[in-house]
Amino acid sequence: MKYCENILETIGHTPLVKLHRVSATLPCPVFAKVEFFNPGNSIKDRMALKMVEEAEKKGLLKPGGTIIEGTSGNTGMGLALAAVIKGYKCIFTTTDKQSKEKVDILKAVGAEVIVCPTNVEPEDPRSYYSVSKRLSQEIPNSFYVNQYDNLANRDAHYEQTGPEIWEQTDGKVTHLVVATGTGGTVTGTGKFLKEKNPNIQVWAIDSYGSLLKKYFETGEIDMNEVYPYITEGIGEDFVPQNYDMGVIDRFEKVTDKDGAVMARRITKEEGIFVGYSAGSAVAGLLQLKEHLKPTDVVVVIFHDHGSRYVGKVYNDQWMMERGFLDVKTVKDVVSSRRNQPLVSITPDVKVSDVISKMRKYDIEHLPVFENGEMIGSVSENGLFNKLIDDVHLKDATVRNVMQASFPVVSENTPIEKLSFYINKENGAVLTKDESGDYHIVTKYDIIQALGR
Repeated sequence: MKYCENILETIGHTPLVKLHRVSATLPCPVFAKVEFFNPGNSIKDRMALKMVEEAEKKGLLKPGGTIIEGTSGNTGMGLALAAVIKGYKCIFTTTDKQSKEKVDILKAVGAEVIVCPTNVEPEDPRSYYSVSKRLSQEIPNSFYVNQYDNLANRDAHYEQTGPEIWEQTDGKVTHLVVATGTGGTVTGTGKFLKEKNPNIQVWAIDSYGSLLKKYFETGEIDMNEVYPYITEGIGEDFVPQNYDMGVIDRFEKVTDKDGAVMARRITKEEGIFVGYSAGSAVAGLLQLKEHLKPTDVVVVIFHDHGSRYVGKVYNDQWMMERGFLDVKTVKDVVSSRRNQPLVSITPDVKVSDVISKMRKYDIEHLPVFENGEMIGSVSENGLFNKLIDDVHLKDATVRNVMQASFPVVSENTPIEKLSFYINKENGAVLTKDESGDYHIVTKYDIIQALGR
């Protein structure tokens, strides 16, 4: 029989997959090292196991002990898998920037997770760095992993990731592209590859809001470079000890939007369901395409799986709220706002009650339904004009004051076509989604969606 003794034996030996569509504008072949084939769905499984094993060898982690770490999610998953097999407890601190999916996954494998604020200095006692350090001092028989300064992090990639890439490319790799955070992957992998061929270029992809690029170029830790950003898992507001900047040839910054949009493109165009950092890595590579030639062979690290980001990068509403997706259709407008049920009225409701409902929900337009069919509409402007003429109409029913029904349009109707329907006389349209539910789209909705 051929089998693994436990899940930890499946770590590593991930596939190298050629990209086609997202790299079509580049002059050379590009290959993705798809790390979500690791059991914890990320490259962090490699260094997590290595750090645990090194701690065991040094007597820092003893039977029945507790593993404590600050993590953006993926390292925690790798540590948790090791803990399950080896019999340790886990306590992880993370930031409120990380996706809910990451936190839920860590809890699913038995870890305790403490969520800390993102926008505080590393030295702040509330930061996830500080909280994890404090817990390691307070909890007996615990081990603080410290992936940022624990050199077993980069050693794992020197011993595993680098040799795999060298072997898989038959030594033809010319460029390594890594969206970098702790520095372990880019330094360890890059160090091995450069020992094989000093001409190999190592490109690190950073995020705006991180100080790493400025530090690489000047040696200066400039806190003016640091500000909140959305991209997860890359960039830092300090310089971890795992970095050996001499291994890196170039740093390139990528915006939150470009990374998120590219991640979605990779998934749709290559069929590889990737996380946020993979999008940043490819976006950064495309920004540097003038430095490539046809004889080059590029390897890009795809760190983790897209399932970690279904509530963010792969959620249309989340993307639109941040201005990351263009609004093109009625469906986009509906997706860009909170999914609230349609507020409607029946023809027998009193006008005064309609006015109260409009105030309650802060809306101007209401469709009128009877027996499941739309038979008319009421608008704030229309009611105003009628009440000016006859104030007693407030005691009448909607049937006496309602206007024509709102037009019903397809979800796929382009925004620019709505000018045929939404005008001075008519302030809204309805659309029906795939489940048969109606949604209203007003001039205000369109302005809000386009203005994001």
